[in-house]
Amino acid sequence: MAEVETSRDGAVLTITLNRPDVLNAFNADLQRALAAALKEARADDVRAVVVTGAGRGFCVGQDLTEFREAPGDIGDRLRGNYHPNVLALRRLEKPVIAAVNGPAAGAGLSFACACDIRLAADSATFVPAFINIGLVPDSGATFFVRRLVGTARAFEWLTSGRRLTAAEAHLWGLVSEVVEADALPARAAELAAELAAMPTRGIAMTKRLLDQAEHTTLEQQLELEAQLQSVATRTDDFREGVAAFLEKREPHFEGR
Repeated sequence: MAEVETSRDGAVLTITLNRPDVLNAFNADLQRALAAALKEARADDVRAVVVTGAGRGFCVGQDLTEFREAPGDIGDRLRGNYHPNVLALRRLEKPVIAAVNGPAAGAGLSFACACDIRLAADSATFVPAFINIGLVPDSGATFFVRRLVGTARAFEWLTSGRRLTAAEAHLWGLVSEVVEADALPARAAELAAELAAMPTRGIAMTKRLLDQAEHTTLEQQLELEAQLQSVATRTDDFREGVAAFLEKREPHFEGR
């Protein structure tokens, strides 16, 4: 059985973490398979990505049995396995949706928060489990959670290890939408298809602008917006968008 499965529906690639017997906990084999799937997601004809988990969980973070079987420095493990995949995910020049179908804990929570949009099943839970075993958040948790919920709330949550329900996560702004568990795959596919039909390069550049806005001055951000707007006006999708507006019809974007 493959640790990660991929499937295509038009321009949408779905990546499914596939160790359901352990709630899709990360081990070295899953990380390697995930790296391959994220490389597949870079293809030009993929215009939106959905990440989800097989079975009743999204991902509960590191498989702790691997520590017992293959002890070593956790920092090296993070640098060698986790960091490349988190960076590869964020570097995708297209929208990425986390369809959180069950527990997202530890590094699994970090990975969900690294996606652009999070949809949650009403049965999903969110647990920053690091502190519960004496660890600090990793895999980008302190970066992404702070951006999503603010510094004060991030500190309170990450240092308590408290389990959030899907409804609480929605209230906090951690997830965009909560749907019934059975409806999650269809809703994720619907949203991904909508995003895949949008101007892909415009979405990618918007992602970069928002990322840069975290650590630039207003003057620097204005200049970057001007630079990327110049790039956007040279795309086929911009020309199609203007033509459709003038002709009073729906645009047909091709992601170019």
